[in-house]
Amino acid sequence: MTGAPAGASTGASAGPRVVLVGPMGAGKTTVGGLLADGWGVGLRDTDQDIEHAEGRSVSDIFVDSGEQYFREREHAAVLAALESHEGVLALGGGAVLDERTRSALAGHFVVFLSVGLSDAVKRVGLGHGRPLLLGNVRSRVKVLLDERTPIYREVADVVVETDGRTAREVADEVRRAAEGRQ
Repeated sequence: MTGAPAGASTGASAGPRVVLVGPMGAGKTTVGGLLADGWGVGLRDTDQDIEHAEGRSVSDIFVDSGEQYFREREHAAVLAALESHEGVLALGGGAVLDERTRSALAGHFVVFLSVGLSDAVKRVGLGHGRPLLLGNVRSRVKVLLDERTPIYREVADVVVETDGRTAREVADEVRRAAEGRQ
């Protein structure tokens, strides 16, 4: 286990029950939905928050306004969710690139859903709707995994491997880890 102390608190709100981080294809939204359903709480996905606020897709934001613009919106969305959401929170794959976001995660229970290159590529397919995967999908996924995995590990309290496992198996492991820290 690495990252912030699991029992730390950041303020008046209890914050999310668990924050899921990891690369695209790790299953954050799928696993998050299973956890939320099992606990009877809401699931919040920061990419969806941004799309709703902007009235356009993440891909369109990247193309029309650029990555820098998107990353600023992403940071604001993460802060708002950490402050107001008490269910399961799934962050976009690049959210942890921002040092301010990494700092804001301190004191929250963060789980890194780890996925290897082969499984990630199978899960994201040809990368349609994923602006960072334009070109050679396998090569781009490898670069992103290589760059981001150390950061995911840095912010995580727990790492859960997803390769060769069902979303239910992964969700069960995350649930046990979250409930074991209470």
